[in-house]
Amino acid sequence: MVKIDPFEVEQWMDKYEVTPGVLNIAETCAASISIDDLVGLCEDRNIPHPLDTSTKLTYGAIRGSQALRERLASLYSARVSTPLPTENILITPGAIAANFLLFYALIGPGDHVVCMHPTYQQLYDVPKSLGAEVSLWKLRKGKKYVPDLEDLKELVKENTKMIIINNPNNPTGSTTPKSVLQGLVDFAQEKGIIILSDEVYRPLFHGISPGDPDFPPSIVSFGYAKTISTGSMSKAYSLAGIRLGWIACRDSSIIEAVASARDYTTISVSQLDDWVASYALSGSVLHALLGRNIKLAKTNVAILEKFIDRWSDVCSWVKPTSGTTALVRFEKDGKPVDDVQFCIDVIEKTKVMFLPASKCFGEEFKGSVRIGFVCETSVLEEALKQLSLYVRSNLL
Repeated sequence: MVKIDPFEVEQWMDKYEVTPGVLNIAETCAASISIDDLVGLCEDRNIPHPLDTSTKLTYGAIRGSQALRERLASLYSARVSTPLPTENILITPGAIAANFLLFYALIGPGDHVVCMHPTYQQLYDVPKSLGAEVSLWKLRKGKKYVPDLEDLKELVKENTKMIIINNPNNPTGSTTPKSVLQGLVDFAQEKGIIILSDEVYRPLFHGISPGDPDFPPSIVSFGYAKTISTGSMSKAYSLAGIRLGWIACRDSSIIEAVASARDYTTISVSQLDDWVASYALSGSVLHALLGRNIKLAKTNVAILEKFIDRWSDVCSWVKPTSGTTALVRFEKDGKPVDDVQFCIDVIEKTKVMFLPASKCFGEEFKGSVRIGFVCETSVLEEALKQLSLYVRSNLL
């Protein structure tokens, strides 16, 4: 029997997000929208509604509809000399399934994997459960959580099969810049190592502009075939409820290996989910949807920054440049709080919910919590108002 550690983030969310009256600033999705909201964002009233009630609900297109894969391939083909073929996109039930299937198809006993850390627990614990040896590529607060390639080179071994990154990063909100990605690709290509980049928070960049020379393209844009991007409609696109993700890779053998493995699991995604995702990624909707979420992220990160500046005697952070999450460290009397008890006490006294970083990402993050700040602005404002009252009464 495969043994795997409990998924701490998901278990914490399951336990506390159902608290009556909760002010949830643990959620990592940009504030969710309804089908009506999505239709309201459409700039062309002549295109059909996303849900076709007359079509029979079969398994649908096993690898994803042509329309959906074409729209995703187009996104990956922007500003590159060689467009990504539609056949090199595989649709999955969320990015969590995409990542799992990649590990299941490609990783096993005798392999060595290097994974960026901190990050989503799935990315290092699933390879470990499949028998691989896993080394953690540590992000440092002193380097603003930007990965150091020299640290990576010390971790790689003769049997290293895959390097896993998460860009934008959860939980820090950091961005791995283009120059570092180029160095990573050059290094991995020289050794024939696969790079998997979990890009579920892409393209939600709010602290770096597309005109910046270090603005990061997707990992599959660098011309190395053994680069893989996974993505999702959940985070940057506000549609977690449709449970739709994907894999993009220029190496067709990797796509085929995952497609074969998937025959034993989900077979296909729901036609309904595919339709909604295709609609959201259409030219008439995409820009308004992303514009809404980037504006929301910029507004809310500024609100969170004001809170941290106000209470700088007891809390600190590295301001995020992308994604939806931030690591915030809290102290009392100059010492880090017990973040697990802190989170429990805060939710019991104020209904404000966030995650303890030491429990969910490792003991080295004791005293820190992960805050998901791209919720509805009114929720964030009320949560921080209540948290301010708590800080004044309990940490000063």
